Amino acid sequence: MKTEAFWNGQRIAASDSCVKVEGTAYFPAADIAMQFLTPSSHTSVCGWKGTAGYFNIVVGDQTNANAAWTYREPKVAAAAISGHVAFWKGVEVKGAEHAVPMDQPDGAVC
Repeated sequence: MKTEAFWNGQRIAASDSCVKVEGTAYFPAADIAMQFLTPSSHTSVCGWKGTAGYFNIVVGDQTNANAAWTYREPKVAAAAISGHVAFWKGVEVKGAEHAVPMDQPDGAVC
């Protein structure tokens, strides 16, 4: 079953190959409608995943700033999410329960 992401009435991602980390579905970049994502200069750091880079989601004339992120060069423990993108800030993700859980280090939380 597909995991899908929607924002502002637009489906922006759909995949049968999502990976779930800490309850969040990470979509393979190939399964994302990248025309709705624009790079952001925002970053954050997770001790066990690495540095996340962000995207703004743009649908029509509406922008959801920093609503998607990716670990372009994840640490070894998070290698399974390399090339994947996750969503938050009002992006509705349906079917995340079908995503494949990724093993993570004990006690690892960002």
